[in-house]
Amino acid sequence: MLKKVVLGLLALVLAMPLWSSVTYANHGGPHDAGAEVSSDEAVLAENSKSAILIDADTGTVIFEKKSHEKLPPASITKIMTMLLTMEAIDKGKLKLTDKVTASEYASSMGGSQIFLEPGEQMTVDELLKGVAMASGNDASVALAEKIAGTEKNFVKMMNDRARQLGLKDTHFENCNGLPVENHYSSAHDIAMISRELLKYEGITKYTGSYQDYLRKETEKPFWLVNTNKLVRFYSGADGLKTGYTSEAKFCLAATAKRDGLRLIAVVLGEPNTKTRNSEVSAMFDYAFSQYSVQPIYKTGEVIGKVKIKKGKTSNIELAASKTMSVLIKKGSEPGSITQKLELPDKLVAPVKEGQVIGKLVVYQDGKPITEFELRASTTIEKAGFWTLFKRTTSQLFFVDS
Repeated sequence: MLKKVVLGLLALVLAMPLWSSVTYANHGGPHDAGAEVSSDEAVLAENSKSAILIDADTGTVIFEKKSHEKLPPASITKIMTMLLTMEAIDKGKLKLTDKVTASEYASSMGGSQIFLEPGEQMTVDELLKGVAMASGNDASVALAEKIAGTEKNFVKMMNDRARQLGLKDTHFENCNGLPVENHYSSAHDIAMISRELLKYEGITKYTGSYQDYLRKETEKPFWLVNTNKLVRFYSGADGLKTGYTSEAKFCLAATAKRDGLRLIAVVLGEPNTKTRNSEVSAMFDYAFSQYSVQPIYKTGEVIGKVKIKKGKTSNIELAASKTMSVLIKKGSEPGSITQKLELPDKLVAPVKEGQVIGKLVVYQDGKPITEFELRASTTIEKAGFWTLFKRTTSQLFFVDS
């Protein structure tokens, strides 16, 4: 009897599943799935109130701690201000060379500032330096007024953009993070805004510089020193934004890149600068030592093809709009990564550029770890009668058209 009990217990132990040590979230922005916390997750950011560590490319969550807790973000708010500025530049509504005249209101901002005088003019390029490096509250308001007319209008844009990104833990009341009621965000949301900002590669020219000058050719040159010391002392670090108020304590949204892997780490409510920098460095050290990026498709590489019914062209090729890659634990078996293309057999024209046609699902050891939306790279209009007639005739008589 005892022998049967022992054998039964042994069988039960052998049947228990082995839990993966990797935490994944689906690719795709606001529709990302919640991360599954593993039993052997690393202990990081112990002194922070809230923290998160993600892979910037795929959005995979590597570590999180109370990442959805709503907290005052202090000057990390300026990441959204920089995002809207870069988007305005990208859309052609703003140029880096555009002159911005500081209003009396912008010049009145307290806290960290670049000491704008009412009526003083600086370029968008100079103001971005003032925001990214010196955390200038006055520079932030000057940019906000240039883009939206008033800071109030700009703040509405900030909140609208947060909703577009699917962020549920964020509400802004100003563009610079000065203490005010009902102004909050979370480590998760800040990481998502940071991820969006990093799509504009030029931003790290500002966030990754350690020192520079404003008013360099004047009698009163203003020396800029980046408030984020990691850009000087941590290999691969090139942003993004520090923050501090007596309420928020010491905050940091940081990014670093090595060997093709770009990370974003956010900590909120750290007790002091030294602890904040040390804990973010430890988060980066952990991820760089344990994870690597495995490319799936390179930019422009054709992934699949879909037939187009009644279109000016009879099919559309789906190519990678950017390099598609997945985050994997170092030491994983090369053959453990597989993929599945989910596409319709055919589509009926018209097909619009940017239209979602299907998706590529990537698996590790048979479990889905991320997915990529596949969109039409061009518009295919509906074909006219004569084109359809020739196509049908050629098919009937086996003649190439």
